[in-house]
Amino acid sequence: MNKIIFTEEFCQPENLHPFTLTRQIQDIRIGILTIREKWELMLGLISYDKKEDDYKDLDRSVNIDEVIGDDVCFMIHGNVLPTSKLVKAILRLKEGEFIATPGGNSVAFCITKNEIADKYKIKVGHAVTYREEIKTIQFPWDIFHLNDWAIRQDFELLTSKRKSQPISKTNKVIKPSQLFIEKGAKVEHCIINASTGPVYIGKDAEVMEGCVIRGPFSLGEKACLKMGTKVYGATTVGPQSVVGGEIKNSVLFGYSNKAHEGYLGDSVIGEWCNMGAGTTNSNLKNNASDVKVWTPKGELNAGPKCGVMMGDYSRTAVNTAINTGTVIGVSCNVFGSGLTPKYIPNFSWGSEGVKRYEFEKALLDIEDWKKLKGQIISDDEKSILKYIFEKF
Repeated sequence: MNKIIFTEEFCQPENLHPFTLTRQIQDIRIGILTIREKWELMLGLISYDKKEDDYKDLDRSVNIDEVIGDDVCFMIHGNVLPTSKLVKAILRLKEGEFIATPGGNSVAFCITKNEIADKYKIKVGHAVTYREEIKTIQFPWDIFHLNDWAIRQDFELLTSKRKSQPISKTNKVIKPSQLFIEKGAKVEHCIINASTGPVYIGKDAEVMEGCVIRGPFSLGEKACLKMGTKVYGATTVGPQSVVGGEIKNSVLFGYSNKAHEGYLGDSVIGEWCNMGAGTTNSNLKNNASDVKVWTPKGELNAGPKCGVMMGDYSRTAVNTAINTGTVIGVSCNVFGSGLTPKYIPNFSWGSEGVKRYEFEKALLDIEDWKKLKGQIISDDEKSILKYIFEKF
């Protein structure tokens, strides 16, 4: 069977810190779906990850020469967001051809066993120049910058030729044609404005009474908006997340909680995070100048608005005040007085980054948080976390 093989090579995954410490780029959620889910759905193929000989090589990681057989493989850069035009161009590729931008950057390859020179080398013969715009995520703030576009793309993909569940008459809805409610979802006594962008409510999700939603917006499977939540687009709340208070132009990947009052804006929150009651982030500097954000290569300009980039398994104490353009690493327990520092390293205990979370204690706490959602920590997760603890 033909297949997709994602590669992070040449995508500089380190620039998407802290999210690519714990996942491949293609498993980042933007819009309604992850990048992997988008490609699989649009191409109708299963996907694998090209082995990079690092700590993130897991069960889905493969050497191309070992799995290709007599199939055709589409090798795709993991940070590229699919569109219908790009997918059609890829499907038109002949064996040994690849999609390239006018500037010469490769995007996707069509390969068979004939193009495999050895384990580490692929021969391709002809570049097909693609002149339409290609959207990629290169830095964490690209995730919320592109989320409006991505929600609209995914909404069309997921709802085409399908019928929404009935909309309860207890709700006030503007432009109901742009509201889609999946089976098992509950939405009562809410105000939903879908004229500014589509609103997607996932399977078995719940929007409690008094919520006010302004699209584009996506609520993932079994996720929940608590009573009176105010949501501005473009916002994505991933599966099994719980959200309350006020949220704007942000992405929660999944299984995370911002369940109480407080503001979250222009931010990206990883998986298995928890924001204590009253936690609020700043997304705009007092002098309205552009926001500088920490990256492994130094501070970079993220634009006029940027909130917090929070890595997986991190948590904040009640009433935490998060500084503009803050980066919080993986598995941090953030607490302290005043505004947080702009960068909090992985496994920090407190917000000053001078004391480390004990590794075994961190694992026990993650296990307890996962139990709340009926899940357990896997051996793969433990292995990845151990590597991050020792190397980053």
